[in-house]
Order: sequence, then structure tokens, then C-alpha cells
Amino acid sequence: MTNEYYKKILDNNKAWVESKLNLDPDFFNKLAEGQQPPLLWIGCADSRVPANEIIGAQPGEVFVHRNIANMVLHSDMNMLSVLDYAVNVLKVKDIIVCGHYGCGGVKTAMGNASVGLIDNWLRHIKDSYRFNKAELDAIEDEHERFNRFVEVNAMEQVLNLSKTSIVQNAWSNGQELYVHGWVYGVGSGLVNDLNVTVNSNDQLDKVFRLDI
Repeated sequence: MTNEYYKKILDNNKAWVESKLNLDPDFFNKLAEGQQPPLLWIGCADSRVPANEIIGAQPGEVFVHRNIANMVLHSDMNMLSVLDYAVNVLKVKDIIVCGHYGCGGVKTAMGNASVGLIDNWLRHIKDSYRFNKAELDAIEDEHERFNRFVEVNAMEQVLNLSKTSIVQNAWSNGQELYVHGWVYGVGSGLVNDLNVTVNSNDQLDKVFRLDI
């Protein structure tokens, strides 16, 4: 016997399908023909941050990868596979790394408590703090420091994404590709563009540039 919430989401699906078909009888037939989204979204797995809804996008307009604290790790084959498909097959033109204020992963990484297996993932977030330690330690108010940590973590992931061989190859081949850093305000619904857009290998430190 299913619980009430489970039954509700199945009913919600039927209602959603009906609403879409009322607006456009061919809506799902068009989706079934394939996808050509212009955007890859790398965001947090937090349930309060739905990529499509935040930017008013329809199904088929955003290719999405989510994990705890919107991390870009060079050893993460899941993320790299999504990135490779988005850049080399779908030919997206924009990639957004979107953090969010109040991120539990970032908050936990600010402390020293052990929370289990995720400790190994949080260690990478702690690197973002280490790289920006002087700036963050200088912020006395803990809430302001937390907000800034969310921002600098998203900025670090933009750089990590730009350093990947996938993105560097695209730029070397003349492909139009922009990597942006955002932070979403869960309490306001508004996006904060961090103005850290990267669109060329020339913007990378020389040590990270690959001879492609």
C-alpha cells in the first residue's frame, strides 16, 4: 500500500501532462524528437534549487548535473561524462555553476564535525576555503562569512570547470562556450551573478593551459 505523498506525486504527474497538452497537443511529441539545450547547469542537489524553475526554462532547454555543493572535481567521471556530452554532442553555449546561500554542504565544510562518508566529499569544499582563507577569516560575522564562502566556492568551481581538458579543447577548436558563476538566494528567489565568466584559455593561469 502506497503512502499518500507517493500517490499525490503520481496524480500530480497526470495533472501536469494534461496542463501541457491543453497548451500544446504536440508538446511531448516535440520533446520525443530529441534535445538541443543551449545551457548546461551544474548545481547543488538541494531540493530547494530546481534549475529549470529558477530561470523559467521549459523541458528540453537545460541539461543538468547536480551534486552536493555544486562541485567540479577532476576525478568525478559522472560530472565529466555530463560535461563531455553537453559540450561535444549537444554543443551548449553556456555553462552555469550555481551555488546557493544556506548550502548545507558548504556550512558543514566550515566546521570539523564528522558526518560519515560525505566527509571525503566535503574535503574538496574545504579546499575552496583554504584557497581563500585570508579573505574569509577576515570576515568576523559568521553568517556573512558563510555567504561569502558559498560565493567563493562557486567561483572556484568555475575555474575548475575551465581547467578541464574538455572545455580547453572546445575553446582551442574555436567553439563558443561561456562558463558562468552564480549563487541562488533560497530566501529571495533571485540569482546573484558573480561576474566570473570565463570564455577562453587565455584567461587561465599558464600552468593550467594544455598544449592542444
